Amino acid sequence: MSETLLILNGPNLNLLGTRQPEVYGRETLADIEGSCKQVASGFGVTVDFRQSNHEGELVDWIHQARGTAGGIIINPGAYSHTSVAILDALLAVEIPAIEVHLSNIHQREEFRHHSYISKAAKGVICGFGSLGYILAIQALTAELRAAQQQKMAN
Repeated sequence: MSETLLILNGPNLNLLGTRQPEVYGRETLADIEGSCKQVASGFGVTVDFRQSNHEGELVDWIHQARGTAGGIIINPGAYSHTSVAILDALLAVEIPAIEVHLSNIHQREEFRHHSYISKAAKGVICGFGSLGYILAIQALTAELRAAQQQKMAN
């Protein structure tokens, strides 16, 4: 299987390692990207890893994924709780997606307990720090392989 996974990161994640390390850890986004690329190669997939503080740019990247990515892993950051636009984009492209959060959003402020993005996600992984990205790669790769096997069987 040779697939590309699009890994999108939302606002303020460029500050990882220095922003509230007691909540988000000390790893930088570059550290997480390196780990994702290493793990993905072991699964026979590549990753296209991106970050933006701009909602519209995230929406554009989701649109561009149609036909170029087998799946999307998204850490939408604060847009989880506000962005119907990202939800609509994920639903429109019809690509399997997994939502990831470094912290356990259900142990945090009440407004963080709801995610619009979850409605479009195959699953949600939260509270495991950067390991959540690795778990998402594993899950999404398994999902894509199962879909590929189903196509071959038909």
